[in-house]
Amino acid sequence: MSKPEYPEIPTISIREVGADPVSSWRLFKPVIDYEKCRKCWLCVEYCPEGVISKSDEGPVIDYRFCKGCGVCANECPAGAIKMVKEGV
Repeated sequence: MSKPEYPEIPTISIREVGADPVSSWRLFKPVIDYEKCRKCWLCVEYCPEGVISKSDEGPVIDYRFCKGCGVCANECPAGAIKMVKEGV
């Protein structure tokens, strides 16, 4: 009995997926009020794109890849994140 042949699994370079900034088509962006921020890090946990990171000062958003979905603002218990119209 011969071994079954498995199909070749295509690989995708990380540069092909998620490497291009999306900020050019975002309509709203999250803005953090660091005085209100409690550093609970829920925004970091809930960001579906993983573009919010922790720092000593509070959350930091990589706006190049933020799609402006508003999940971070919706989940912030302190109301420290507001969605602001892009370009304002």
